[in-house]
Amino acid sequence: MTDEEIIVSFALTRLDNANSDLDLEDVAALVVRRLGPDQILDLATRTLAARNELRGAMFESAVEHVLRTVLTARGPVD
Repeated sequence: MTDEEIIVSFALTRLDNANSDLDLEDVAALVVRRLGPDQILDLATRTLAARNELRGAMFESAVEHVLRTVLTARGPVD
């Protein structure tokens, strides 16, 4: 999954849940839940590589990667 696909998936998931009080991490978790095991593993691997770690929880690491991607795309807070 490319960064662009992550951003689009995140935006669509956020729109689908616009009436709920989900925070960014909750939306990222919903994005990850919709993925297959291979995609989750890929995202988790990218997070662990960015942190320079060898081990970590797969689901949580995948959610972290989605959040990092979205926050990086948003840019600095004004």
